[in-house]
Amino acid sequence: MSTTSAEPVVAEASETPGSTASTPPIEPPRSTARARRRGFGARAALIGPPLAVLVVLLGAWYGVSIALSASGKGFLMPMPHEMFTLGFFDPQVGADIWIALFRTTGVALTGLAIAMVIGIGWAIAMSMARWIERSTYAYAVVLQCIPILALVPLVGFWFGYEFLARVIVCVLIALFPMVSNTLFGLQSVDKSQRELFRLQKADRWTVLTKLTLPAALPSIFVGMRTSAGLSVIGAIVGDYFFRRGEPGIGSLIANYQSRLQSAELFAAILAACLLGVAIFALFGWLSKVAVGRWYESAL
Repeated sequence: MSTTSAEPVVAEASETPGSTASTPPIEPPRSTARARRRGFGARAALIGPPLAVLVVLLGAWYGVSIALSASGKGFLMPMPHEMFTLGFFDPQVGADIWIALFRTTGVALTGLAIAMVIGIGWAIAMSMARWIERSTYAYAVVLQCIPILALVPLVGFWFGYEFLARVIVCVLIALFPMVSNTLFGLQSVDKSQRELFRLQKADRWTVLTKLTLPAALPSIFVGMRTSAGLSVIGAIVGDYFFRRGEPGIGSLIANYQSRLQSAELFAAILAACLLGVAIFALFGWLSKVAVGRWYESAL
């Protein structure tokens, strides 16, 4: 009788651990709340310091503007909100700024595209033939060292004062970062990988397309980001000096400066800054899409 009465107890005991083991553990809701708080804290730590600096700068700007207005020189620095009320939100001024910004964007992107093609092609030629590098790289350095303002009158004298001349100024400014960064990336390939391709008796085209160019992509995108910002500077410089044809943001800045329209002038300058940041961010995003995963993991 004792054995028969013990059997159900053993069976129940054997079933109990199995049932508890098959039940998945329930995550307490506190962990998800903690994760949310940590995510919010990380975002606040990332966004908070720039916002604090922006508030300080705006406060200092308002203080200087008020002091200048009290001394009768308020035209030197308008209030920050006047950039929007008298600039972007004004129908006539806002339309002029956006149209000029669109034209400057076209000049900057055209010059950047030409600089990218010339710079990458030039760097590839120098990486494949040492005599080309010894013969031409010094001229790229000289071109970078010459002040662009000294070349602008010569460009206008040779090529006129319209779209072509502005594009040439962009190319002159944006070319060297593409050449130098691309050449650095092409020459920084691991020697062991080059030896492996050499043992496989790969030709130059195979080495270029399968090894050196993919390995140089991070450096190429660094050059693109640098040249993107410089191309905007070149477009604005060209607009500022070449005031014929369709006016860009540089011509608009010169007009507002001559008329002492400070609010409109600051609005045009802010639009030009936002254009440079947008183009820089665009190529930064393209860099992450193209090489971000494997390059960051390699680091």
